[in-house]
Parts: sequence; structure tokens; C-alpha cells
Amino acid sequence: MSRLVLRGGMILTLDDAGTYFERGTVVIEDDRIAWLGPADLEPPAGGAEVIDATDKIIMPGLVDLHFHTALGKGYNDHLPLWEYLDECWYPMIRALDFDAAYWAAMASYAEAIKAGVTTVNDMYRRLDALAVAAEEIGIRAVLSNDVALDEHDLDTLQDNVDAFHRSNGAANGRIKVWMGIEWLPLASPEMLRDTRALADELGIGIHIHLNESMSEVENSIERFGKRPTELAYEVGMLGPDVVAAHCVHLSDDEIRMMAETGTNISHNPSSNAKLGNGIARVPEMLAAGINVGLGHDAVECNNSGDMFEVMKFASLMHRAKREDASLMPADFVLRMATRHGAQALGTGSGMLAPGEKADIILVETNSVEFTPLLRDTPVHMTSHLVFAANGSAVDTTIIDGRVVMRGRTLTAVDESRIVHEANIAFRRTIERMEIVRRPH
Repeated sequence: MSRLVLRGGMILTLDDAGTYFERGTVVIEDDRIAWLGPADLEPPAGGAEVIDATDKIIMPGLVDLHFHTALGKGYNDHLPLWEYLDECWYPMIRALDFDAAYWAAMASYAEAIKAGVTTVNDMYRRLDALAVAAEEIGIRAVLSNDVALDEHDLDTLQDNVDAFHRSNGAANGRIKVWMGIEWLPLASPEMLRDTRALADELGIGIHIHLNESMSEVENSIERFGKRPTELAYEVGMLGPDVVAAHCVHLSDDEIRMMAETGTNISHNPSSNAKLGNGIARVPEMLAAGINVGLGHDAVECNNSGDMFEVMKFASLMHRAKREDASLMPADFVLRMATRHGAQALGTGSGMLAPGEKADIILVETNSVEFTPLLRDTPVHMTSHLVFAANGSAVDTTIIDGRVVMRGRTLTAVDESRIVHEANIAFRRTIERMEIVRRPH
């Protein structure tokens, strides 16, 4: 049995009671939290590795609930969603080979870990490559294929089933495979029904884009006579095992459908802003009782995988839109980025408590970004985390009880090699794009 002790930090548990220790200790045994409490009551650390967490916040790792591995950050900015997909995203992912997907995943997961993300809900292609990368770098990953109708030359439902049989449960259960649907413009009612049947048969979840843009809504009405979420509801796709990404343009009735079925929503405010898709009706979703987590989407339509930035956007956008400074308080937004995402994915993490998965980050506060800091109150701390900090404040990332970043250095992989190889993979992929580019 491995034993790891985090000693002397400010413990922000994010549990139901809001438990906080100004100076405390967390004991990890194998992949679980075994004990936590004030430093003066800590159990003996015999035989354990000890990490000095003085001046650091010990808190749950962040969950990126809508994530795409991506290779082309900064490539084809300033395009609206549909044009961006046609000119950049689809040609690039059609041109991917295993090697490019692997290095894209390594770069994407490295950026995530360095910004305190311990779990990603990643929809992409070539899941075998993603699973290898996730296992090697140490991240917790829920993977799904980018499934579309055959004429769009992406992935098929059979590709997703095959990926499940090859990779689900890898890395001692740290890697899961779900069913993934790209979006309604590239799907059909029959595909949605088949996806639900396969998910039920395999006992896994579903990751889908819904109501991201008005052009998507209009396309669905034209083709099916229904809005995207209305169709998903009608065919029985929605449910507590579903993560619906974006949901920017939900009607009142669609919000009711999401709440009725217990469907989880990933709010991706910075991606929605960059692509000009609008602002989701998150206050109404929350009022309806929907579980809403946060995601960055992809660095090709966001340019940053930093979930601290996403948290800030998630609060400020709604305050600005509604002219109401009371909306989306820091403590709640922090829970969206941790507990809500973990609940949606069923990871058994998202808060610090005995028996929970040991997905933990240590955030450095000995900096001007956290000055001044009232250490005796978590309210001041959560304010700094959401409104002042960014991912560079994360000093240590622990996933499944294993230290995958220490002192800003990745422990299992060579970051300089990832940078080098990802740049080569990007160049090779864009050179292939014209060969495999096909209009949908």
C-alpha cells in the first residue's frame, strides 16, 4: 500500500458542510483519501511520502466537463462556429493519424494537468491514441468518439463500440469510454436512438453537443421539425448518464426536459464567447435543478485550457448580461468546476473526504495574486481562486493518489519532448488536410 501525506496546507474540502481547516493534513492511501483534519490531530506519517503544503491551498482537482483534445491552437481564429468547423476542425481531425492524435492528447492533457485539471471528458478521434496518452501522463479521462453519419467521414457508432472494448477500464479504471455524438447537423433521429441503445447495453454514458448555436437550432427545425434538445428528449437519449455540452439556446421547455431527465450540462462560457454563440441561460438551468459543470471545450476554439479562466468567465458573463453582481458567487462556481463535473461523470471525486478518490491539487498562495489573504475564512480564498488566480498558481497535481505534477514539473513525461513532437504533428497534419478535406 502506498501512503502520501499532505501536511500544513489550507484544506478547502468543498464538502456539503463547507468544512475548512486553516492548517491541516490529508492522508492518502493508494488511490483514496484515508483521513483529513487539523494539523494538531494528524495521524503518524510513518512509511509515507510527505509533501509540505505550507502556504498552499489543498483542494479537489478541477473537472473539465467538455473537452476536446486539440492540435491547432491559434489556427483559424475569428470564425463563427459553422465556418470554423468546416474550415478548421473537421479537415484537421480527418487528417489525424495515430501519432498526431497521441501528441495532440499529450499536449492537451499536459496543459490541463498544469492548470489543476484532474479529469477530462474528452470527445475526439483515434481513442486508442488518447487512451495511451492518458495512461502515460496520469490524467483521469472519459473518452468518446466524434460520431457522425457516414457521409461526414468522421467516426461511426461501431468505432465507438470498438474503442470501448479496447480501452474502457484501462489504467486501473482511470480511463473510461462513453458514446459520443458530434451534433445534430451531422446526425439523425435513428442515430440518437441507436446511441442510447448501445449506451444502455454497455452500461456507459453519452457525451453530445446540443443547442450550441442558433444555426444548429435552425438546422434541426428545418430537418426534423424540432429543436435539438426536443429531438433528443423525444427519442429517449437524455438522462443522468448524459453530458450535454453548451446548451446555449435552450427554450423554457427544453430546460424542463433537461431537468426532468436529470441530464447534466457542461457550460463552456469562454468558448461560446469566442465563437460568438451567445450566453447560456445558466441561472434558469440552476433554478430548475439541473446539474451544471464547466468545460473549456477545445484550445482551437478557446485558445486556453485553463479552467481558472473558465471559472471567471462563468461568473462574470452572467453578471454583465443580467446586470446583477450577486449571480454565480465564487464558492458556487468552484463547486461547478469540481463537484458538479465529478457528479456528471461518476468519478467518485470532486470533494475532499475520506473514501473519495485522491484527485487533489495544491495551489500556491505565497504570491501577489493571493495578496492579501485572510487565511481564517474560505470566502476570501474562493474569491481569489475564481477571480484572481490562473492555472499557473497550481504547484502540485495528484490524480488517483499519484503525484503527476510537482513544483510545476510533470513527473511521468518529458514536457519539452511533448512540445517538440506536438509542433511536428501539427505541421504534418495541416500538410495532409488538403488531401483528406471533404465538404460535409
